[in-house]
Amino acid sequence: MSTGAGIDYSAWDHVYVSDDEDVTSPHVDTQSLFRMRHRARLERVVAFQQRGEELENNISECKRLLEAGQGRLKELEDGKKEGEEDEDEEREAELKKVQAEVKKLKKDEKSFQKMIEEYRREEKKQPWDVDSISKDGFSKSVLNIKPVTKEETEKEKVERHKTFVEKYAKEIKHFGMLRRWDDSQKYLSDGPHLVCEETANCLVVICIDFQIDEKPALMEQVAHQAIVMQFILDLARTLKVDARGCFREFFSKIKTADKPYLDAFDQELGLLKDRIRRCARARVENTVKELEEEERQMRLGPGGLDPLEVYQSLPKEVQKGFDEKNILLLQEAMSKLGVEEGKYHLRRCIDSGLWVPQSGDSDEEEDGEEEDDS
Repeated sequence: MSTGAGIDYSAWDHVYVSDDEDVTSPHVDTQSLFRMRHRARLERVVAFQQRGEELENNISECKRLLEAGQGRLKELEDGKKEGEEDEDEEREAELKKVQAEVKKLKKDEKSFQKMIEEYRREEKKQPWDVDSISKDGFSKSVLNIKPVTKEETEKEKVERHKTFVEKYAKEIKHFGMLRRWDDSQKYLSDGPHLVCEETANCLVVICIDFQIDEKPALMEQVAHQAIVMQFILDLARTLKVDARGCFREFFSKIKTADKPYLDAFDQELGLLKDRIRRCARARVENTVKELEEEERQMRLGPGGLDPLEVYQSLPKEVQKGFDEKNILLLQEAMSKLGVEEGKYHLRRCIDSGLWVPQSGDSDEEEDGEEEDDS
C-alpha cells in the first residue's frame, strides 16, 4: 500500500492486530478468550521455531556425513592406484558403495537446503504481534544495594591520614600557596585525589607550624586554602555526592557569590585563624614546660631534690654563703639556726647536691643525730 506522497506502508501489512481490539460476545469471558488465543499463538511460534531448529540440525549432520564420505572416497581412489591386484575386487565393491552414499548425501543436502530456504521465506511472512514485533537489545538487572562498610577504628584513621600526608605532602603544600580561584580549580582538576578530609587537616597543621615559626602571612594564606577545602567538603555533604565531583560547583559559586556568602566565608576564615593562634600558643607553652621539666630532671641531686628549689627555700644568710662560695660564712650562718632547722636545711642541701659533704662532715652529722637521740 502506498500513498500519493510516495510513502510505502506495505511493511505494516502483516502486523497482527491486538486481541484487545476484537469484538467479543457479551456471553464470553473476554480475558479468558484473550489468554487462550495468546497461548495458542505462542504454541504455534514454538512449533515453527522447533521445525527450523530440526532443519538446521539435519543439514549440519548431512554435511558432516558428506564430508566424511568424501574423505573415505578419496582414500579408496588413492589406494586403487597403489594397491595390489588381489584386493582390487574388494576395493572396487567398497568404492561403488561409498560413491552411492556420497551421491545420496549430496541429494539430501540439496533437499535440506531447499527446505531451509522455504522455511526462511515462510518466516519472513509470519505476522508481527506483541511478542515478535521487537526484541530486547540487551537485558541487565542492577540492584542498588548499599555495601556494608566497616567502620574504621581511631588507629586505622590515624594510619590512613599519616600514609596520605606522607604521599602527597608536597602537592598539599603547593595547593596551600595558591592565591587565585582559577589556579586552585585547575590544580584540583589535575589532582582530584586531594579533595578530601585529609588535605583539609594537613593544611591546618601547616598553618600551626607557620604560626609557631612566627610566619603569620604564610599562615593566613594556607588558612584561606584550608577554608576553601572545608567549604568544598561541606557542599559535598549537603548535596550527598562525592567531593571530587562537586569542587567545580564551589568555584563557580564563589566567583559570583553575593555578599552574605562571602561574609560567611570570611567569618569562617577568621575563626580558623583564631583557633590556629590558640593552638600554636598552647603548643609553645607545652614545649616550654617539657623543656623546663627536662632541665629540672637533669638538675636533680642524689636525693631527688631540685637544687634551685632548695636554694630558693634557704635563709638569706645561707644563700649569701653559697653565692660567695664561702664555707666559713656558711658554717656561721648554719650555727645561727636552730638545731632542727639546721639539720633540715643541711639534709636538703646534701640531697639536692648543693652541698657535697666530706667523710668527716657526714660522721659529724651522724654523731649529732645520735646525741640528740640520747
